[in-house]
Amino acid sequence: MALYMGLDVGGTFVKGIIIDEKGKIVSENSVPTVAGEGLADCIETLAENLVHGAGTVFSALAGAGVGCPGLIDSENGKVVFAGNLGLKNYPLQKLLEDKLGVPVRISNDANAAALGEAKFGAGKGYTDSVLITLGTGVGGGVVIGGKLFEGYKSAGTEIGHMVIEHGGAKCTCGRRGCFEAYCSARALTVATRRAMEEDTSSAMWKTYTNENADGRTSFEYMESDVAAKRVVDKYLNYLACGLANIANIFRPQIIMIGGGVAAQGTRLSAPLQRLLDKEIFAGMDYAPVKVECATLGNRAGAFGAAALIVNS
Repeated sequence: MALYMGLDVGGTFVKGIIIDEKGKIVSENSVPTVAGEGLADCIETLAENLVHGAGTVFSALAGAGVGCPGLIDSENGKVVFAGNLGLKNYPLQKLLEDKLGVPVRISNDANAAALGEAKFGAGKGYTDSVLITLGTGVGGGVVIGGKLFEGYKSAGTEIGHMVIEHGGAKCTCGRRGCFEAYCSARALTVATRRAMEEDTSSAMWKTYTNENADGRTSFEYMESDVAAKRVVDKYLNYLACGLANIANIFRPQIIMIGGGVAAQGTRLSAPLQRLLDKEIFAGMDYAPVKVECATLGNRAGAFGAAALIVNS
């Protein structure tokens, strides 16, 4: 039975799994992230824990995949730049191959999550899929023909930084009107708190404060509070605009929504499907694009990292 290791590097923890070819988890663990030059040693410790937990040895693994934040040169196995991790031109792949003695592949963490959902999650059974992650920012990845689309020099895709409102709100990247500026969980929280301040008669204002209200608040009250419904409707329209752009460019079979906002489930996916059906070029009759919430949660990156080896 072939075994595959997947390692997902986060700012706080590195999470890891060992799976079989069907995606069954045989070992799972995590360790605190060590930034800087010590990252490879940190990952080695986790890998040893995973192998011990699986009751196996490194030589029994087909390989190990790593999803890492930042600009990743997956072709040459380097972390070109990851500011939060204090890394620049870091040869992570070679370091880990020397330490673990197995083939290693690396990719951007958002790309890895997209591949994980495509191979083992909501996109299982489809050849062409897109994952959109709605968290602090907006990220995601594209899978075409079962393979990650990473673009020139494996630079990956920056879905969150396409413009959906020319000259609009300023984004953290410096541009204006980005998808991320309107559809991240942070943007939804900002819109919710603004709506509460503007309508102090709203049920949201009576229950929450500007300190504890977040994006979930508007969805919680959308059925009973006019202010909340306005926030959700506007958010969904911006989100559908971005999804329609993605659908028109890549024409995937499915677009999966991940990240914290995806916890809304069908309250999010059902209206998005209706809006996308109206927005997409040539309608949905010939080549429909499904919208579903992702299913792997915070394991998506580790599953996708393992899938880098499964697909190699």
